[in-house]
Amino acid sequence: MKKKDLLIMCQFFYPEYVSSATLPFDTAKALADKGYSIGVLCGYPKEYTEEHKIPRREIFEGIEIKRIKYIQTGRKGFLGRLINYFSFTISTWLNLREARKYKAVMVYSNPPILPQLAVTAKKRYGNKMIFVSYDVYPEIALQSGALGEGSMITKMFTRINRQLFEASDCVVALSDDMKQYLENNRPISSECRVVKIPNWFEDHGESPKRDIAYHPLFSHIEKDDFVVSYLGNLGTCQDETTILEAIRILKDDPKIKFVFAGHGNKMAELKRVIEQESLTNVACFDFLKGEDYRVALSVSDCYIVSLIDGLLGLCSPSKAYGYMMQGRPVACIMDPQSELARDLEDRRAGKCFACGDGSGLAEFFIHLRQNPKICREMGQRCREVYLEKYEKERCLEKYVQLVDELLRPQERKEP
Repeated sequence: MKKKDLLIMCQFFYPEYVSSATLPFDTAKALADKGYSIGVLCGYPKEYTEEHKIPRREIFEGIEIKRIKYIQTGRKGFLGRLINYFSFTISTWLNLREARKYKAVMVYSNPPILPQLAVTAKKRYGNKMIFVSYDVYPEIALQSGALGEGSMITKMFTRINRQLFEASDCVVALSDDMKQYLENNRPISSECRVVKIPNWFEDHGESPKRDIAYHPLFSHIEKDDFVVSYLGNLGTCQDETTILEAIRILKDDPKIKFVFAGHGNKMAELKRVIEQESLTNVACFDFLKGEDYRVALSVSDCYIVSLIDGLLGLCSPSKAYGYMMQGRPVACIMDPQSELARDLEDRRAGKCFACGDGSGLAEFFIHLRQNPKICREMGQRCREVYLEKYEKERCLEKYVQLVDELLRPQERKEP
């Protein structure tokens, strides 16, 4: 049997609209467009799509997609997510023979036990293996309090990691700090390469702030309001308390308004606090997509991205790249040594704040509102960083080169 080129294993995929679905789809399409035969083994869509009667198998944009059904409970609680993870992993294991048709397997770190199946596939079918590390487990769960240091699950992840990094032919890290963390803390074989390929956002072009009085979601915002937006997941790893402190400080300023849109287990608590404390300077929406999301981006003057303490090298918030594409300043609440924080600070494209520095965050927003020229220049520099590092085609070309080097070494492109 002549083997096809690459099987991608991931939980979410087309036609789902969350980034953990769109990023693998973009990668698969870029590789298919370059002539690679690409298959995908993914979960059957439920929560993040509006389409109905989605086929279990189809060929779309030259990609062979096989969708597998599994138990999907609520994702807000840890137990619900755990059930989803294990159910999807078991269903994938029952379909693992799909990997025998391919020369290589690309597997993502979410859900965190899924990569073990790629290791099994390599042992059984001799696949080459690419591991894409979106998050570093179990450390990220330990730092966020989702796991205990000596728990059975933590010990299980330790065993999985040893096998995973010894088996991988290539590991993709999202940032310089993640690459360094993996190289320093994982038993990576001498034959394995660790490469940095960040996530991305498609370039829709920088746009001026829009008058959105016509839009039903944003009709409460006046044209001269200074709008600060947080768009995306507000979950276990995000710091919402610093943002809330800044909102409380600015609650009596009628010209600074906050917009939240997304999902995550901290979004419900945020909404509860806003209602309980009558914080009228905040509007909250569910996950936005398509035109609604683009309007939310363009109505904003500044954006926020946040992580709790202790996550340096363990994850990289990809929502920031959409912000940077738009050409607006970004306020980041995270470790100042992270690549994103250094990009913003070194290029004067935004500002980094420590967790708990809500007063500094509030002062930053006041400063930008009072100095529109500084705000515009900072936003322009933000877009320059995006074009240099996080533009979609630039990042996808790195995946194409990676697969070229793995499957077509005779055509290897030297940097």
